[in-house]
Amino acid sequence: MSRRNRFLSVFTVLGTASLGLTCRSDRPLLTGIASSLSPSPTKQSGLLSCTPLRSTTVKQSVGPGGGTMVIGPHVFVVPPGALAAPVVITGKTTGDAGNAVYFKPAGLVFSIPASLTLSYANCNTLGSTASKEVAYTSDSLFIVYYVSSADAPSAKTVTGRIDHFSAFAVAW
Repeated sequence: MSRRNRFLSVFTVLGTASLGLTCRSDRPLLTGIASSLSPSPTKQSGLLSCTPLRSTTVKQSVGPGGGTMVIGPHVFVVPPGALAAPVVITGKTTGDAGNAVYFKPAGLVFSIPASLTLSYANCNTLGSTASKEVAYTSDSLFIVYYVSSADAPSAKTVTGRIDHFSAFAVAW
């Protein structure tokens, strides 16, 4: 191989590698820590600020046939086949300034994803048309990651796919 061809090969490999290092994703990392390489100053992020709702607790047995729970203005749906045996599920809103639902038993996993529809009718969207998302959060409402979500702005609700239990809140 000539010296010129080796130089071009090395240059091509290094150029391709450096281009790969500059690529970035606008999706949040699974750790909940946003990449410093991809700031998006025009995109809102974080939990919505909402007028506190009345604290609500709903306890219901849901089995292999599925079920629906209404927790304040929020709706949780377990599809048929998602659970192998009946489980007593507790959904709770705390009346804090964010629209969040806490579920128990902690760690419950669904064979088929459940869905959680969160209302944000009582939230300040600052006139933004940015899509809302359902965020999986810690108990102290730190966003861990966003779940696959569908925003319905006219209904002021967002529906997210839930694979397991913890706390979930409306975010953007």
